[in-house]
Amino acid sequence: MATTHKTRMLIIGSGPAGLTAAIYGARAGLQPIVVQGLQPGGQLTITTDVENYPGFRDAIQGPWLVQEMQAQAEHVGTRMIWDTITEVDLSGPPFRATGDSGDVYEADVLIISTGAQAKWLGVEGEQELSGKGVSACATCDGFFFRGKKVVVIGGGNTAVEEALYLTNHSTDVTLIHRRDSLRAERILQERLLAHPNITLLWNKAVERFAGEGVLQRIELVDTVTGERVEEPTDGAFVAIGHAPATELFKGKLELDENGYIVVEPGTPKTAIPGVFACGDVMDHTYRQAVTAAGTGCMAALDAERFLAEHDFAAKHAHAAQ
Repeated sequence: MATTHKTRMLIIGSGPAGLTAAIYGARAGLQPIVVQGLQPGGQLTITTDVENYPGFRDAIQGPWLVQEMQAQAEHVGTRMIWDTITEVDLSGPPFRATGDSGDVYEADVLIISTGAQAKWLGVEGEQELSGKGVSACATCDGFFFRGKKVVVIGGGNTAVEEALYLTNHSTDVTLIHRRDSLRAERILQERLLAHPNITLLWNKAVERFAGEGVLQRIELVDTVTGERVEEPTDGAFVAIGHAPATELFKGKLELDENGYIVVEPGTPKTAIPGVFACGDVMDHTYRQAVTAAGTGCMAALDAERFLAEHDFAAKHAHAAQ
């Protein structure tokens, strides 16, 4: 039988952004509910060594980090619910969300932290060697390939930026693109082409990632001639973009041309008062666990202020009657 859950603060998504929002919301006495979604914990759950999250001298495991965040959120009063939201009504407050379970969630403020997923090529060996040489985040994993040969796959801004970033760690970076020209902004292209440590492979499509337990080579096909070649490498970074999880909000919130939720610059505030967005669902630039956590904090603090102002106005309106 379906249940209606009522809370002052509803959080959709349970990665670093959502869990940080929950910690702050719970500490403010708002008794938040976090609906965990299809991938509880977000992208950290598929991240192995994490060396760039502040406070840990040695590398930690992504799943462990997100488990600790969840435990902290629950410890201070957050309620975690394993459900997937399939419909939202943003005409509130109260805002309403309906889960795949049939349960309904009502809240005075809504925080959206549904995240984004890296786009993958979908070729053989990609998932099997993920975390074993294949990655979708150079700023996350580039450090592990210091002094090694690496390749970046893609032709847009993301691919060029990742290739340039990797030159901080490697003197042998190859950009592989399936066409004969890049889509990236002109200034980025100029920096890439001028860099002495970056080589370009044009008109090459990845057919297979291969290696014995770890990535050792990439099998390519020439998109013009059909010729097949192999490129030896220690690391491969798939950089063909990210897809924000915003299908629920199409037609209900303003989205940018790439599908990310539009917020007031410098804040997590959407165009609807009382609805906030944080983490990778609104951030197509940084996409780091620590920045997601930061925007989760901002969302909770702004939500708390919104509720305080709303409660004050309602109290005085009632007293004036």
